[in-house]
Amino acid sequence: MATQDFKRRLTAILSADVKGYSRLMGEDDEATVRTITAYRKVITEVVQKHRGRVVDSPGDNILAEFASVIDAVSSAVEIQEELRVRNSELPEERKMEFRIGVNLGDVIHEEDRIYGDGVNVAARVEGLADPGGICVSGTVFDQIESKLPLGYEFLGEQSVKNISKPVRIYKALMDPDAVGKVIGDLRAKPRREQKIALVVLTVLLLIVGGLLIWRTAFPPVQVASVEKMAFPLPDRPSIAVLPFDNLSKDPEQDYFSDGLTEEIITGLSNVPRLFVISRNSTFTYKGKPVKVQQVAEDLGVRYVLEGSVRKTGNKVRITAQLIDALQGYHLWAERYDRDLKDIFAVQDEITKKIITAMQVELAEGEQARGYARSTENLEAYLKFLQGRQYFQKGNKENNLLAQQMAKKAITLDPEYSAAYYLLAFTHYRELLLGSTKTPKRTLIQSIKMAQKAISLNDSLVDAHAFLGWLYTVRRQHEKGIAEAERASALSANSADAYHFLGGTLNYAGRHEEAIQMFKKAIRFSPIPRTYTLYSLCIACRDSGRYEKGISAAKKALDQDPDSIFAHTCLASCYALLGRDDEAQAEAAEVLRIDPKFSLIYLEKRMPYKDPAHTQLVIGSLRKAGLK
Repeated sequence: MATQDFKRRLTAILSADVKGYSRLMGEDDEATVRTITAYRKVITEVVQKHRGRVVDSPGDNILAEFASVIDAVSSAVEIQEELRVRNSELPEERKMEFRIGVNLGDVIHEEDRIYGDGVNVAARVEGLADPGGICVSGTVFDQIESKLPLGYEFLGEQSVKNISKPVRIYKALMDPDAVGKVIGDLRAKPRREQKIALVVLTVLLLIVGGLLIWRTAFPPVQVASVEKMAFPLPDRPSIAVLPFDNLSKDPEQDYFSDGLTEEIITGLSNVPRLFVISRNSTFTYKGKPVKVQQVAEDLGVRYVLEGSVRKTGNKVRITAQLIDALQGYHLWAERYDRDLKDIFAVQDEITKKIITAMQVELAEGEQARGYARSTENLEAYLKFLQGRQYFQKGNKENNLLAQQMAKKAITLDPEYSAAYYLLAFTHYRELLLGSTKTPKRTLIQSIKMAQKAISLNDSLVDAHAFLGWLYTVRRQHEKGIAEAERASALSANSADAYHFLGGTLNYAGRHEEAIQMFKKAIRFSPIPRTYTLYSLCIACRDSGRYEKGISAAKKALDQDPDSIFAHTCLASCYALLGRDDEAQAEAAEVLRIDPKFSLIYLEKRMPYKDPAHTQLVIGSLRKAGLK
């Protein structure tokens, strides 16, 4: 093949092989093949996750290439961590430990294979690594020295087989205590010629790699289009925080990664200069492979935060990256390896760095309010997170578990305001689910717990908004509006605050204002919950906008075909428009869902300030065929 037919490029190469592979095969070849097959799959998945490609995997050796040095080393670290966990489950004599070497060098590409000194050096560097460890060449170290949370030990210049010049070798130190340290690198300062050569090499790398080198850690993302956004872009920096991935391999730990996500959303939402999408919408992407561009266009935002959490015992690793979807690049990324007891400090640090990266300056007092939390008691916080996860499942059994967790959190910290708010909501849900034999007493208990939460933390937005609704349920309309308005004043980013304010205004007879509040709630939660959509239907119906009400109810039913509230509102709208056949069809759906449906019971539950409005709604439903 002629020289000009070769394809060359600068590539980061990862080479890995197994310590004592021959011994393992000799002792039990079938078990060894099973283990290496499973481990090879793990390695391949991690390589692909870090945007790499496995080139070859003969025997016990694996060769992979990456466009980014940081991706290659990050992949090596995660591989060793994953295999360390798997090896811990095997007997000592059956553990399969890989040595990994990483090099940055020029390679020749021929079809799907790579050759050249770059590959040879990677293999020699790998041979110098400890079992379960990582070594990198000097060319790799020069690129990543301060870009990854690792330490390094300089092993000197090593003469390696078939390579004419010695190669600088560094051992990667993965212990969190070693981060930022470089041990034993006492090289003499480069001579003038060496300095010139380094400059030339740097320029060459920039030319050859272009934007590849700038985006060492992350490839560009597809640029979002303002024209394709579902909503106009806000006039202030806007962000959606996607649910952090739970990498703990235990679905029971979801409560922790979800909790971290919600704490960041809450912290950002308390900054008036930001526009923050609510968790109700961003959590619809949980567990789904989504593109940042699509998220930005669906939700109408410029910035997207994504990340992951790995919790093991008392250790936690958190990664986060902030992406500018309109420019298609990463503004900021960080990895945190901390003790679990430091989780509050990490949450604050991530929130602060996001705000800084978005170039938002905090006014005096905003930072304290933005980072304020209800407890510093870690055990109470974890109980609260578990309770909140149970609560979001919505059924009687999980509501009871949520209530128990809220009480445990309060026992651990009697001044934990958020736990009192959660407890208040579990009592109210008992009313909705019909799981209480004393409805009036349960409602009073719900109000007391919400009031307690506010007495401990007057800036707790959710508690003010919810208490406003509870007052409305008791026909204390003006008190309800005042509390809900207090909530929306505290946080200009709370979809729930606008939702509850809409409800209190509507039942007080201020229907047009209520519609505007529900629309605001939908802007902060562009993938709205069913209850916001059927509440909008109710407000539109009550204002005489029956067609608009029908549209909102149908959207609610697209999400939940068995929403009895949406079917009821739809039946009422059709009846008020004189579309009797459609009204009767919706009434039949109501009875299908709840054969014991009663207009007498519904009339008692509707907290309209004006009794005439209650009779108008009841009359329309009676016309639809309900009793």
